Amino acid sequence: MKTLVLATAIAVASIAPSARAGTIVDVAVSNGSFTTLVAAVQAAGLAGALSAPGPLTVFAPTDDAFSSLPNGVVEKLLQDSNKDLLVKLLTYHVAPGKVMAAQVVTLDEVTTLEGSSLKVKVDEGAVRINNANVVTPDVMADNGVIHVVDRVLLPKSFIGELNRRK
Repeated sequence: MKTLVLATAIAVASIAPSARAGTIVDVAVSNGSFTTLVAAVQAAGLAGALSAPGPLTVFAPTDDAFSSLPNGVVEKLLQDSNKDLLVKLLTYHVAPGKVMAAQVVTLDEVTTLEGSSLKVKVDEGAVRINNANVVTPDVMADNGVIHVVDRVLLPKSFIGELNRRK
């Protein structure tokens, strides 16, 4: 599954300054590296919220990031009976406001729409959000910004909670 958010730097560079980037969802769909994220956003009923005026900041895991989750996790999350957990997971990747990379590196944490905080660490110019590396920062959308990450960010006890369900 591909994720929702980030277009590559090449895609961003190819957008003329006067051109509209599209919403966060549009950018994720057009990128092609976020099919799992996009499918999850649609299954959770969050496409409208991520297309709203915002601004929002999305830490978007790639398809490769989703594929590194334990076997069956993505499929289980996409079941209707687990929609609440899917919403929890996806909103854990979204922060209110437009937090550009230059601002992210000055922070220790970012509060998410899910209500928890993501830890921010900068080491020799590399930015980590919890245990994920930001691989492409500042992918612009009309309603916010996407930072591509190489891992799915998991709220505390998330996998355990998912495993307790049928």
